[in-house]
Amino acid sequence: MTPRTIAIDGPAGAGKSTIGALVAERLGYLFLDTGAMYRAIALAALRKGVDPDDAERLAQLARAARITIGPPTVRDGRAYTVLLDGADVTWEIRSSDIDRIVSQVARVPAVRDAMVEQQRELARRGRVVMVGRDIGTNVLTDAECKIFLTASAAERAKRREEELRSRGQVRPRQELLQEILRRDRMDSERTVAPLRTADDAVVVQTDGLSVGQALDQVLAIVTRPAQGA
Repeated sequence: MTPRTIAIDGPAGAGKSTIGALVAERLGYLFLDTGAMYRAIALAALRKGVDPDDAERLAQLARAARITIGPPTVRDGRAYTVLLDGADVTWEIRSSDIDRIVSQVARVPAVRDAMVEQQRELARRGRVVMVGRDIGTNVLTDAECKIFLTASAAERAKRREEELRSRGQVRPRQELLQEILRRDRMDSERTVAPLRTADDAVVVQTDGLSVGQALDQVLAIVTRPAQGA
């Protein structure tokens, strides 16, 4: 039997969003990229001039923001569409400005509390693929299937460079690598819900794999018979 709740965790740039969206599409499940939710809060903070270290103002933004993640509404390479207070911010939340502050925003306890409450509420409806940094270890500790999708920092920087180039943006790979290493450090060392592999997660290393190959590996894990079944 296919699990009703699927948690996919991993570091920045590992391909969680792309693979998670494809798994959800294949299974007919709801898809939720929790990282996009934190990025949307970071964007709201940037727009309103809120300092990423101002925990109180960030918490207010998180509680007030209306974030919706759904199927692609535009054929421009996106895996899904993100709405912030009704406006499409799918690509805006992927900007370098957001890259620089999202880990700071995501480590604020009150921000995480507000987001996790929404995430768990969606999961209670079942048939969901949820991706992020702490889904299997914190948000959905009882998820029926947990996967930790990862890749080397060098591979992730290469993919990010290619993604940006496809959208007409050029940034040095070395700069992207340093950004990824910084985010890895912040995500792993934060006090609240740090990035780590759940004890019962299956690790999928995606270096050198195409999207299709990585998807096949994840689907094989998701659809394999349960132990003892």
